[in-house]
Amino acid sequence: MRTQVAIIGAGPAGLLLGQLLHKAGIDAVILERHTGEYVLGRIRAGILEQVTMDLLDEAGVGERMHAHGLVHGGIEMLFGGQRHRVDMNRLTGGKNVMVYGQTELTHDLMNARQMEGLATVYEALDVQVHDFDSARPRVTYRHGGKQEQIECDFIAGCDGFHGVCRASAPRAAIAEYEKVYPFGWLGLLSDTPPVNDELIYVNSPRGFALCSMRSRTRSRYYLQVPLTAHVEDWSDEAFWQELKLRLDDEARERLVTGPSLEKSIAPLRSFVTEPLRFGRMFLAGDAGHIVPPTGAKGLNLAASDVKYLSAAFIEHYREHSDAGLDDYSARCLGRIWRAERFSWWFTSLMHRFPDDGAIVAKFQQAELEYLMHSESGLRTIAENYVGLPLDFGR
Repeated sequence: MRTQVAIIGAGPAGLLLGQLLHKAGIDAVILERHTGEYVLGRIRAGILEQVTMDLLDEAGVGERMHAHGLVHGGIEMLFGGQRHRVDMNRLTGGKNVMVYGQTELTHDLMNARQMEGLATVYEALDVQVHDFDSARPRVTYRHGGKQEQIECDFIAGCDGFHGVCRASAPRAAIAEYEKVYPFGWLGLLSDTPPVNDELIYVNSPRGFALCSMRSRTRSRYYLQVPLTAHVEDWSDEAFWQELKLRLDDEARERLVTGPSLEKSIAPLRSFVTEPLRFGRMFLAGDAGHIVPPTGAKGLNLAASDVKYLSAAFIEHYREHSDAGLDDYSARCLGRIWRAERFSWWFTSLMHRFPDDGAIVAKFQQAELEYLMHSESGLRTIAENYVGLPLDFGR
């Protein structure tokens, strides 16, 4: 098989890249080791920045997002038993975010690709990337019991943190930066109305909590738990009781509980790979970076990677210029490190760390009080949360 771009991974990054390339008349094949049902079954966050919304519109898959997504102009911060609102819309000159589940976004992209009859190979096993440091890269894999090969011009590694693409990069040419946090997020999904119209971020003496949502009838809640915690140790009743202990009186009164549709524990880490280009192989999304979910940056960083990479491929084929490809890693990393910093700072501000003494809780309280009563402090949160412009710092 021959294609222009071989995309490894059919998550949001790979699917979005494939759709943007198709719109530009560039041929791409997507390989995914799991089934399509498995990909759709992954429960992930769904806070979209304007950059991501614009990209989905550009890809021609924004109709359902605009019909069913929830536009949010602010978030609420709960600490010391009181809530404070960050009016992001006012502080950023009219910018908002949208709540639209990653599962729904993935569904939209998969449907668009299927309707166009574009090549996606699910259950592609033993994927290997070859000769990406040459002019003739290729990808091999097994499918349906047969060994297959794709010859291509470029390889896009959108295959996540545990994927083959980053693992195939020469160790001497790669630098990896990582911070693993000493806690995880226990998440519960339920068909219950959200406790609040906007997200509530909670700094509590018992640990962090987040009240989020997927729609007006489906809620997603999170609790900070130790890394030693196991999902099976948390009944639905235990989860709801602990969440109530971390909320304020108004939220406790409004909270509607119900059976969980899904419960899981996600560890938190900050991770960045440098560079993101190795010859004719490019990393995008979780293959190149991971952020703690506190700042809702993971999916949006993947989208901005795809924005830069699709533009670079289009420039290569239409204008016969490699300027965008040559600049891809540096452009992405500038944005990535700013998002990593915000996510690390927000995580440190809102969570209880096991080795911290009582003085650190006082530091957090003082900083939160300063931020909530400072126009500059509020704007710092708002600007970073809604997403910095793509050309910020350039």
